Amino acid sequence: MKQTFSAPTVTLIVPVYNEQENLPLLTQEIETAMQTQPRFWQVLYVDDGSTDNSLETIKQLAAENPHVRYLAFAANCGQSAAFAAGFKEAEGAVLITLDADLQNDPADIPAMLDCYDKGYDMVIGWRKNRQDTVQKKLASRFANAVRNRLSRETVRDTGCSLKVLRASMARELPMFTGMHRFLPTLMKLRGATVAELPVNHRQRKHGVSKYGIWDRAFSALYDLFAVRWMQSRSFRYSIRDKK
Repeated sequence: MKQTFSAPTVTLIVPVYNEQENLPLLTQEIETAMQTQPRFWQVLYVDDGSTDNSLETIKQLAAENPHVRYLAFAANCGQSAAFAAGFKEAEGAVLITLDADLQNDPADIPAMLDCYDKGYDMVIGWRKNRQDTVQKKLASRFANAVRNRLSRETVRDTGCSLKVLRASMARELPMFTGMHRFLPTLMKLRGATVAELPVNHRQRKHGVSKYGIWDRAFSALYDLFAVRWMQSRSFRYSIRDKK
């Protein structure tokens, strides 16, 4: 009989686009990492219109494992849309985002949750030793420097998908294409405290990267101006009294 769980305190949100070969191992690695946690958890796969057998693989995993849930888009909408849908659908007070390509290491999650439990609203991974091509690492380093300069940020690695977020704040974030590149900045606009931790980064074993270097650079710059405008127009308030 399939075991049932009460509402989890943690939901891992994983966008999926043509990653069928990576999903069984990723699920196994997540389960191994989360076994050490004294809290309920689920993994929510968001299939972003995959054209391979990713959705069928996810359905099989969900049938076999009570921790696994899924959403399936009718068409490809992009990583930001997948995260936005995941934020809305996820249960629990804490959200964790990561990629499905196995380059993020789920073994880093317990340490990030320990950091989160110290009172931070967000903990972001920093890929200190990236396992990418030299061209990709240089392009990412340049993009991160430009992004930090224009958005007045100090984030070492905003492109790392492995992040822990306070769910109540994440669900209030503005949703737009490219949102996932600016999650630390957007969380800070809501008043979040953010910590960074070094995390493991691995080479891709199966599938191919879904992003080109230059098309991502130009779209990120376009989105950056929008985020800079949001920063200049953002406000927060607190209620002192009411009837």
